[in-house]
Amino acid sequence: MSDSEILYDVSERIATITMNRPDRLNAYTGTMGEQMRAAMRRAADDPGVRVIVLTGAGRGFCAGADMNNLNTISSRGRSGGSQANGAEAAAGQAFDPDSSPDYQTQHSYFPAVPKPIIAAINGACAGLGLVYALYCDQRFAAREARFTTAFARRGLIAEHGISFTLPRVAGHSAALDLLVSARKFDADEALRLGVVDRVYPGEQLMAGVREYATDLAANVSPRSMAVIKRQVWGVAQLPLRQAIEVGNQEMLASFGSEDFKEGVAHFVEKRPAAFTGR
Repeated sequence: MSDSEILYDVSERIATITMNRPDRLNAYTGTMGEQMRAAMRRAADDPGVRVIVLTGAGRGFCAGADMNNLNTISSRGRSGGSQANGAEAAAGQAFDPDSSPDYQTQHSYFPAVPKPIIAAINGACAGLGLVYALYCDQRFAAREARFTTAFARRGLIAEHGISFTLPRVAGHSAALDLLVSARKFDADEALRLGVVDRVYPGEQLMAGVREYATDLAANVSPRSMAVIKRQVWGVAQLPLRQAIEVGNQEMLASFGSEDFKEGVAHFVEKRPAAFTGR
């Protein structure tokens, strides 16, 4: 639908989810959050989708929570960022009830999506927009993109898990700088800090993202991607010994998979892979 706050498209086994409020730099609303969750559910459940790309329409990725919503909270004296957007009631049940409780809150469900999610950050990425970008598995940015945590300059705090995700990619002191100062920073600094993984000239961003995503979709086992994603997000909360044990268990399970047999066969036979995800 043309008035949808989220657009959804699938091509070459890549689902592209586009935040679609370009006149507001894709500022977040509760409706957008519900539609994004539904789109992620659709992509997760579709066996024809192997990689997900999240981006924004127009000049922005996501400029944070819609200021009209924040103004309503301020004028009514209400508290709490997620309450403004319906909290858990809007989110419904856990995206994956078998996943860690950490991934069952309103915004933190991206790690429970069993497919790689790549953020294609085409412009302004602020506040809640940066929260979403950091829950993605990779972040590719246009050189023109600009970033800010924003919260401290609105009298708010580090919301929705960004106090966990930002230090993981940027380190403790850099995360504190970005959160406490809420200063703006550009894509080149974001790359140096590890906030993004690659930077492209703006007109080349989606081509670069799709080249990477296409390689994953065509040449990598969907089963392996799902398990590796679960491992990488999960082991951050485990002692090393337990992480090794989990990895050993997953390796034994991999040996019995159809994708393992195909992974060996296509290499030996020198032909393109034909992974099924089983």
